[in-house]
Amino acid sequence: MSDLDLKAILDFTVALAYDAGKLIIEGSEAILQPASVVDTKKNTVDLVTEYDVRVEELVKEKLGEKYPSFQFIGEESYAAGARPEWTDEPTWCVDPIDGTTNFVHGFPMVALSIALLVERRSVLGIIYNPFLETMYTGIKDGGSYVTKGGPEGVRRKLPFANPAQPLPSLSKAQLAVEWGFDRRIPPLAARAESFHRLVSDAANGIHKARMAHSLRSLGTSAMNFVYVAQGAFDMEIGPWPWDVAAGVIIAQEAGGLVTGSHEVFDSSKDTITFGEVGEEILTSRKYLVIRPIGDSENETGRETQKRIISEFYETVIDYDTV
Repeated sequence: MSDLDLKAILDFTVALAYDAGKLIIEGSEAILQPASVVDTKKNTVDLVTEYDVRVEELVKEKLGEKYPSFQFIGEESYAAGARPEWTDEPTWCVDPIDGTTNFVHGFPMVALSIALLVERRSVLGIIYNPFLETMYTGIKDGGSYVTKGGPEGVRRKLPFANPAQPLPSLSKAQLAVEWGFDRRIPPLAARAESFHRLVSDAANGIHKARMAHSLRSLGTSAMNFVYVAQGAFDMEIGPWPWDVAAGVIIAQEAGGLVTGSHEVFDSSKDTITFGEVGEEILTSRKYLVIRPIGDSENETGRETQKRIISEFYETVIDYDTV
């Protein structure tokens, strides 16, 4: 990775994202017209539009022209049957419109997510919401930032709180969760019961109740991740690599911690590689990110992150993904 100029790559990618954002805005107007077409993938809530495809094609073309030796993984090309092998070579991982359901309904929680992976780990990420004119960026060992108001807008380092605020327990947390497109009874019931436990009061006799401050469902894992990095959310769980690959490096560079499933967490939490997110976690479809947490009198911030992740996994019900 030493021969890659990540700052120059980031500058190019940010400029490309601003251009692609114009196409997303154009699409948001077109998609609300009566003649617009919305297709489905795995079921009727797993949506795709022509603008998902067009934005990915634009991003892939421009990245390929500038960096022809880099590999490319994209949500829509993957859905269409492209299954590139994961390698250690520089690889783009792109979600052209994260939050397609929001996009179709005119809800402005929509983001373009572009990550660069090297040796199967995120080293650069941008997440751009063109409706809010908000650009989140992060590069390995370079910190993470948010810029609001376009290319000439105000740039601010993440997280907003400095030093990071403490988080005593899961009961004090604001959590980002999603219902997902898998509406089979077993996973749907597991999610519903997990959400019930997270927000319920133990005084009402609810098993494993945590009474968290709130649950939020924005419909986009990319935006959930950057809000965790920012400090607006305390935790988030996510589904596909292109949804989270950019968010991983943005959260990590802000001091957040990313891990995998309950099993991965338990097996790695006491190892020197804990917190590293490689292919095994990125392709597992089970991730958890927790915001930066300040030290307290009794714990370091990292110890608190581990403890609260343990609380979370002791509370929720696991299920198999499809």
